[in-house]
Amino acid sequence: MQLQGEEEEGEEEEEEQVYGTATCSLGHRSSLILQTMEGGRICLICLTNLLSNPSSPTFHVAHALSQLSRALSHPPFLHSLLSLHPHLLVSPLLHSLSSFNDHSIASQITHIILFLSNSSPPSSLYAEFVSRIASILSGAKLHWSPRQAYMLHCLGVLLNCEMDNPYAHIKDQSALVFNLVAGLQLPSEEIQGEILFVLYKLCILQYASEEGNGSDLLFSFCPKLLRLSMEALMKTQCDDVRSNCVALLTVLAQRGYFENAFANDISIRDCCEADNFMEVTEHEKDVLPLNILFAEAIKGPLLSSDSQLQLGTLELIFHCLSWESGSSKQTQVLVEENIVDYVFEILRLSECKDPVVSSCLRVLDLLSTAEHTFGQRLAIGFTTLVPILQYVVEVPFHPVQIPTLKLIQNCILNYPGILSITQFEEIGNILTRMLRRHIDGDIDMLPETLIIACSILVDLMNSPSSHEASSLTTLVQESVGHAILASICLYEKHPKQILHSLYFLKEAYAFSHEGNSTNNKAKLELGSCIIDVCRTHLIPWFAKSISEMEDEEIVLGVLEAFHSVLLQNSHAQAKEFVMILVSSSWFSFSFGCLGLFPSEKMKWRVYLMFSSIVDVLLGNESGQPIRDAALYLPSDPSDLLFLLGQKSTQNLELLSCQSAVLLILYTSSLNDERLADEKLILASLEQYIIVNGSNFPCGAADSVTIAQLMILYGLYRGLAKMGYQIPYSSEAERILFELAAQNEWDLSSAMIHFISLKWLFQQEKIIKPLSYQILRFCRKNNSTGSHIIILGNNSQNMDVQGLAKLVAAGDNLATVLLVSLLQQLLEEEDNECDIISVVKLMVEIINIFPDAADQLCMHGIGSGIQDLFSRSSRPLSQQMFVAIEILIFDILWSVKPEILSDGGTWLAVTMKLIWYLITMVTAEGWTQESILALGILSLILHHSTSQALVEASKAILLNASLVSMINNVIQSSCSKGPALIEDDEETRKGETLTFVLILYFFSCRSFNAVLPGTLDWQNLLDPSNETQPLSLISIHCHDLCRLMHFGSPLVKLVASYCLLELFTRITDPINRKQDEIKWNIGNRISVMAILEGFVFYSDIRVAMNSALCLSMILGWEQLWMRDKKVVGRSTWCRLIVEELAMSLTVPCLASKSFMNHHKPAVHVAVALMKLHSTPEWMKKSVFDDSCISAIIENLSVGNVSVETVLLFRELLNHDYLNSDQIASLNRVFQACRKHIYNGDSQDESREENTGKVTAMPDDLGKACEFLIHLMSSNPSAHKGNKRLLEEIEMFSRSQT
Repeated sequence: MQLQGEEEEGEEEEEEQVYGTATCSLGHRSSLILQTMEGGRICLICLTNLLSNPSSPTFHVAHALSQLSRALSHPPFLHSLLSLHPHLLVSPLLHSLSSFNDHSIASQITHIILFLSNSSPPSSLYAEFVSRIASILSGAKLHWSPRQAYMLHCLGVLLNCEMDNPYAHIKDQSALVFNLVAGLQLPSEEIQGEILFVLYKLCILQYASEEGNGSDLLFSFCPKLLRLSMEALMKTQCDDVRSNCVALLTVLAQRGYFENAFANDISIRDCCEADNFMEVTEHEKDVLPLNILFAEAIKGPLLSSDSQLQLGTLELIFHCLSWESGSSKQTQVLVEENIVDYVFEILRLSECKDPVVSSCLRVLDLLSTAEHTFGQRLAIGFTTLVPILQYVVEVPFHPVQIPTLKLIQNCILNYPGILSITQFEEIGNILTRMLRRHIDGDIDMLPETLIIACSILVDLMNSPSSHEASSLTTLVQESVGHAILASICLYEKHPKQILHSLYFLKEAYAFSHEGNSTNNKAKLELGSCIIDVCRTHLIPWFAKSISEMEDEEIVLGVLEAFHSVLLQNSHAQAKEFVMILVSSSWFSFSFGCLGLFPSEKMKWRVYLMFSSIVDVLLGNESGQPIRDAALYLPSDPSDLLFLLGQKSTQNLELLSCQSAVLLILYTSSLNDERLADEKLILASLEQYIIVNGSNFPCGAADSVTIAQLMILYGLYRGLAKMGYQIPYSSEAERILFELAAQNEWDLSSAMIHFISLKWLFQQEKIIKPLSYQILRFCRKNNSTGSHIIILGNNSQNMDVQGLAKLVAAGDNLATVLLVSLLQQLLEEEDNECDIISVVKLMVEIINIFPDAADQLCMHGIGSGIQDLFSRSSRPLSQQMFVAIEILIFDILWSVKPEILSDGGTWLAVTMKLIWYLITMVTAEGWTQESILALGILSLILHHSTSQALVEASKAILLNASLVSMINNVIQSSCSKGPALIEDDEETRKGETLTFVLILYFFSCRSFNAVLPGTLDWQNLLDPSNETQPLSLISIHCHDLCRLMHFGSPLVKLVASYCLLELFTRITDPINRKQDEIKWNIGNRISVMAILEGFVFYSDIRVAMNSALCLSMILGWEQLWMRDKKVVGRSTWCRLIVEELAMSLTVPCLASKSFMNHHKPAVHVAVALMKLHSTPEWMKKSVFDDSCISAIIENLSVGNVSVETVLLFRELLNHDYLNSDQIASLNRVFQACRKHIYNGDSQDESREENTGKVTAMPDDLGKACEFLIHLMSSNPSAHKGNKRLLEEIEMFSRSQT
């Protein structure tokens, strides 16, 4: 061969000679010489001779191949070669590839072959190279040597190109595979690796080739091929060989080779083990079973640092175990050979990389079928799964979500002890977050994922460690709501999913009641949350979807879940849930379910649930009759009514059914449910009464039946009376009323619809049984107290609430029954307890409905009270007297004045009360009972101002003994001086003084109303003037000021009201005997000093009363007093006005107490401006233009008050305002008017809703509070916005 180039300048002449010749130096034809891009030439004959000669120096061969590669990289040379001599180099290249044991030369040749194959036209060089190499390797005389590895590698590279169906160019595939399988027995890893790759490509190409005849080329070599491949995989340490082997084994596993090989291997070995006489050679003893060999072989790749090799090995295991008829024994072997540990280790080091995670979890899922052995390994590797779980649940529809969840569940269920509390809570938190994100729409999930998540949470709750995980209850609380809501939303797509969520809900509710759940706040909240989920989600969805449901199992599942809530040992939550059910018309709804699914199973569930509802509502296993008759009851409510109308004398089953029907009708009626037409129900009840009324035996059970029957009958008769008239049977009514009169029955223990209760109390024919029922209720109420249980809007126990409603309504006999019962008891002996219980009942009725006092008074309760006082010659017991006192107090507090008669009844009661008061104080001193009597006398005097109880009020006012006793208390208190502060409302003396002052206040008002003009109130201004035409309760002005100064806060308040009432009486022209008020100037100054100090008092009521009194005194000086210099010497008045101005202009600089109480100061400022000679400092120093402008700037719609307008009206009248200021005020006041008219403001002065008194013997403070409320009320004064509008109108008029 001759190669010519431009490497050396000294060879130019020789090159020129060569280029000029037609042949190479060896005389080869020019047609076989190709010119290179660099200007050189290559003689193809010389090149082939060099490559074909095994004795050629490797350096020359390598150089020639290098030059050829460079030339081939240039398109002209390549084109000339392929067009003129395409096949010339095929044989030399292959011969050289098999002749030289040089890796670099082999690599160069392989590269050139691959390049030529890719560059030649289809079905040209590529096919020839594949065919020739395959022929060489499939030869019968093939002897494996290291040089054959290069040939194998080249074939592998060509097959990997997959150009032009290479499998079709292999002529003798079987011989090739035979030689390749045989070559696997060689110890050379290099040859094994190349063989494995070629076999892998052949296996793939055979299935992809059109030349395949349907037979599997490798199948006949299967056992040997698998064993040799596995042995090679087990022994090699090279990852490349491992990768090729794993790839081949994976393809074979996909083709089912493993299934047949393992099955045959296991079968043969089982036969061998069973034959005790079979001889086994030593070699056979050393051969590992194929499944164990496989397990050993894959350990190396699993431990490899090559992640792709690990993934391929995991894929191999997956396909090996994924047979449709997979061998559990093979899985067992892999687990026993610790493959699970290898997979967990890969998973632990995966850093949650998705391909690795997916492959590992797929394998673990298959290995988990070896339950017992795998479970032990799972327990060890469980810690690896928790972070993996957190990763896979964050990815929507992750392919291994379900396997991961199953593995977690497997471990929790079978090995709960391995979970730490942290892992326990972490798993619960992960699942809860997954459900939360699913509901929020962040991720979606498969139905099975939700099902397994619910199951895992249930397993967590059932685990022994659940009570140690503090956050589990909270997590379950959130999860159960998410699970139910998700199942409801996906019901149309996945209807069965709701059953698993319901199972989760049941288990969660049971978990909330495990252990000492009543002391566990979290568990109580869990139970309440589940009930709320039922109320807000399940029940509305169930009611809406029931008509479209086709699967009875789902309906039964919902009913069973609801029933399980009722059966748990939690009366409070069960009662709450029952209220939710019955408010949803549960009885009617349940019969609707029976109509849609009329199966025995459905009927049994519905009636059992009815019985549990009745148990919870009525207690004491009241639903047992329904359980006893459930098998015999029909599904249609009409059939139930038919059963009710039958005679049941000798038929025990019918008797049981009728009891159940009555109970169902009774319970459903409590919440206004009608299971049939009202006419039909009433007719059935009447039929039942007529045919069975004479057969009612006596007994506790039948007393309950009679009560329920009375209530049901009363309800439907009451409904007929309210709406349209339904014909009724007078015979049935007669029989029922006779049963009520002749048998024991307890109406107070039964729940009753108010319509029924009202109708019963309108029937005069049963007035005696009703009176007994009231007495029975009074006795029970006196011992246990009243407990109101409301169902819906109209149903409740016959308790104080129901009776109070009846009494207040007045259209029934309840009031008559109460008063007549009291009169009846008074005629009997030794029944003081019954009398007290009736009196207490009246008190409670008035407390609930104050209007009931009107009805009691109209029906003669006054006479009853009078009879109570005169019941016997002996004094009343303390308990009886206290009960009567409270009743009188409540009546007088609540009754309207026009209802009270002014006859002798209340006069007699008043006289008796005064007698008891004087007697008790004389004997025992002031007690709670005697102090409360003062409150009652105060209420009597209060009613006299409305011209009611006038004679009784005169008896109080003119009773000398009472007056003397009251005056003694006043004098004793006034004499204490500073020590009076110790007599606060917590002491007996403080309570006595307070009520005495209250009585004095009302006596002042009553004198003015009952005996107008008979007293000269000015006499009380001078402490030295003791002349009084009549003996009356009298407290001089100076003593009231002393009480205000030294007394407790409550005494200050009441005394300020008394002083204001006294000054009001003096100011009233009707009471003024002279044109001039005579008042010692020293006393006047001292009184004013006290009042001026209290304008700053913290109690706004005391401050306002003091300011009003002070303004009255200023008014007296202007009109009726000679000495008018007192005002000018009062620096306190100036301080008050200055503080007022400062608080209105710059509120942040004013004293805090006065900022909150500037209203009283307004009255003082107005009174000062009304004086004949207004102090000069008013206009010069205080209310100048700048001050008034600043006040106006601070005004807004929200802070305008009556006092503010009053102040500006007086400033306007005295020319303190300029035109701009008036215009600004008009704008503010106009906006205020608009605000009020639009209804945007609330009445700030609205009278407080203090409720009615609940005066108990040990709670005089409450009675005092109500009496003070009466003292502060002024019926003639307008309140709130109305008063404000009047002041604004007066301001407007003052401008004209």
